[in-house]
Amino acid sequence: MLKDLPVEVFVREVASSSPAPGGGSVAALAGAQSAGLLSMYCNLSQNRDKLGDLVDTLQETGEEARYLVTKLSKAIDEDTVAFNQVMDAYRLPKESDQEKAERKEAIQKAAINAAEIPMQTARGSLRLLTMINEVAAKGNPSAITDLGVANLQALSGVTGACYNVSINLGIIKDEQVAKDYKREVSEVLKYSQKLFEESRAIIEKEIQ
Repeated sequence: MLKDLPVEVFVREVASSSPAPGGGSVAALAGAQSAGLLSMYCNLSQNRDKLGDLVDTLQETGEEARYLVTKLSKAIDEDTVAFNQVMDAYRLPKESDQEKAERKEAIQKAAINAAEIPMQTARGSLRLLTMINEVAAKGNPSAITDLGVANLQALSGVTGACYNVSINLGIIKDEQVAKDYKREVSEVLKYSQKLFEESRAIIEKEIQ
C-alpha cells in the first residue's frame, strides 16, 4: 500500500513515469500531514493551569485530527485505485453493442468514483481548516509554527483534491451529478480560502 511506503520510496513512485500515484494521492497526503500536525499542536497544549477549559476543546480537536489522519491516509491509496479503475474501464472491449454499453457504464461508474474520492479528501481537509481556525493561537505558543504548516497543508489538500474532482467532471455524462460536484467544489474552495486566510493572520501575528 502506498501509505505504508517509506517517504523516499513514495516520492520516487510519484516521480516515475507512471501517472499514478499522482496529484490526488499527494493531496490526500497533504491533508493527512495537516491532521498530524494539528494533533501534535493539541497534544502539546495540555497545560490546564495555563489554558483552563480550553484544554478540553483542544483534546477533542486532537481526537478528531487523529481520526482524519487515518481517513486521509487511506485516501492516498483510494485515489490511485480510483484512477486505475478509470483506465481499466477505457481498456474494456468495444466490439459488440453489448460490450460498448458495458464499457460505457463502467467508465461512468469509475469516473464518478474518481470524482468522489478526492471530494472526500477535500471535505476532510476543509474540516481541518475549520478546526485550525477554531484553535489558532489558543494552544501552546511554542507550536504555533507547526499549526501554521498544518494550515498550509490543509489548503493544499483542499485545492489539490478539488483539481482532481474537476478534471473528472468532463467524463461524467450525468449532467446533474457533474453540476452538483462543480457547485460543491466552488463552495469548498471559496470557504477554505477564507478560513486559511483568517488562520494565517492569527498565526503570523503570534509568530511575530
